[in-house]
Amino acid sequence: MAVKELFPGVYGFRRNIASLNNTPGFRVYDEKLIKKKGKEYRLWDPYRSKLSAAVLKGLKSFPFREDSNVLYLGASSGTTPSHLSDVCFRGFVYCVELSRRMMRELMPVTMKKKNMIPILADANRPQEYMHAISSVDVIYQDVAQKNQSEILLKNAEYFRPEHALLLIKARSINAVESPKKVFRKEINQLKNDFTVLETIDLRPYDKDHVLVNLKRK
Repeated sequence: MAVKELFPGVYGFRRNIASLNNTPGFRVYDEKLIKKKGKEYRLWDPYRSKLSAAVLKGLKSFPFREDSNVLYLGASSGTTPSHLSDVCFRGFVYCVELSRRMMRELMPVTMKKKNMIPILADANRPQEYMHAISSVDVIYQDVAQKNQSEILLKNAEYFRPEHALLLIKARSINAVESPKKVFRKEINQLKNDFTVLETIDLRPYDKDHVLVNLKRK
């Protein structure tokens, strides 16, 4: 099985992608581990990670580097943040999660992956966790709330990232209106502060979800 680097820290394995495991032997969600030439890779499941789905759907601009500091809003149990921990192995992934139940699942992951910093907080209130964060290069937001663009704008005002990736979940905003209208309204709210680089429909991996790739003006 040939290994091809698609983006810094992201590798292609036939029809799959993977990250280079910065904690060899450790699995986060029972993902397959592959060893090649003395290195261990973690397969990155697109049905479990929307960022993986976006890469497989043709994401063109990948803003993460080995020394990037990432503010991850909506970290849940740590699936995607753990892969970003691999990619940004010289930086930090600040994992903001509101649910105490999800935080209990996230904590063992952060104990293994030392550059993942767990923060129990509401992403609507960046002023309450800004003291725990040094600097931010990229905001990655995957939060199922009604005011998804507003949350990103609040955090961008505090942390001034160069890049942001926003997962818009149409049904969490309006279960009646067509997803296309919801996406358009949310994206329009961002255009004063961000340039939209690309918008990726995540079907068939996720229904009524898009990833919006943004660069701050």
